[in-house]
Amino acid sequence: MARRVFFSFHYDRDNWRAGQVRNSGVVKPNYDETGFFDGVDWETLKRQSDDRIKRWIRKQMKGCSVTVVLIGSQTYGREWVDYEINKSVRDEMGLVGIRVHNIKDQNRQTDSFGKNPLSKPTLGKPGEKLSEKYNTYDWVHDDGQENLADWIEEAARIANR
Repeated sequence: MARRVFFSFHYDRDNWRAGQVRNSGVVKPNYDETGFFDGVDWETLKRQSDDRIKRWIRKQMKGCSVTVVLIGSQTYGREWVDYEINKSVRDEMGLVGIRVHNIKDQNRQTDSFGKNPLSKPTLGKPGEKLSEKYNTYDWVHDDGQENLADWIEEAARIANR
């Protein structure tokens, strides 16, 4: 079953790596269906007010059943990633974390391992960490090219979606 999926990531740091996931052939490379947008859109968007950014995020997440959090070395603590994760919890969407630091960037470099934003306490049950409920994988070591669709379905199942 095809699912609408929202991708959450640190744009400035991991856009190239996120593009590798998007272009893997597992998800449709369509802006409206994948939550991806180009650099010009992001540069314009980030100059907007917080309310406009939140509206844009809500619009992109509408109809999605799973949020894929692409975890790079500096994703933890990013304001908009945290907002997207918390919105996903409020909307009872599934979540899956995918570590992307081992994907080579445009300079053929990998990055350092970063903290998992799903390990933070969120709007769920007090003290509950989403990383205890939802799984996190490594795109390279866990063969994301082959397994992304299964990971998304698993996240949807956990969330009863």
